Amino acid sequence: MGSSFWQSLQQWDDRWTSRLTLKPGRGPGWYCATFLAHSGDSWLWVGALGVIWLLTSDSWHRRAALLAAAVGIQALTVFALKQFIRRPRPEGEWGAIYRNVDPHSFPSGHAVRAALLAVMAVGLGPQWFAALLLIWAPLVSLARVATGVHYLSDVLAGMLLGTLMGVGMLALSDWLMQLFPFFF
Repeated sequence: MGSSFWQSLQQWDDRWTSRLTLKPGRGPGWYCATFLAHSGDSWLWVGALGVIWLLTSDSWHRRAALLAAAVGIQALTVFALKQFIRRPRPEGEWGAIYRNVDPHSFPSGHAVRAALLAVMAVGLGPQWFAALLLIWAPLVSLARVATGVHYLSDVLAGMLLGTLMGVGMLALSDWLMQLFPFFF
């Protein structure tokens, strides 16, 4: 594709990203965005799923193991893609930890993780959990743009990749449970 296509795409991305980015500071919108942005952190999900896995022995035990495995695979996949693509994060004032630890923005790991978890929740149930994550996932993704740590295209690509990975993990879940029965 020609350079004019990529320039047009970059202009579209810059325009929509700047429209969706909030000015850092106080106020309910900013606090809500930062809360949502952090609610997709991998350490939070792995920790919570680990506690659920340790404290349960029913379907939640199996569900937690599958979701944690998916988050681990997702993290490795996103890390490899970011190292290959190396797109810098947008300039901004907030998110120093993300900017220092992970300076690359494409694709958004939070968006991949949120979509992955939502798709898997639909496949694994229960319905209330799936509904909650289906509402939560796009809000986390948009919060990453609102807080200025991602471009809109980062989260759109992340949501697509997370959806595909979620479908793939659901398809592999029976195989994973047979291969690693001690986790399930």
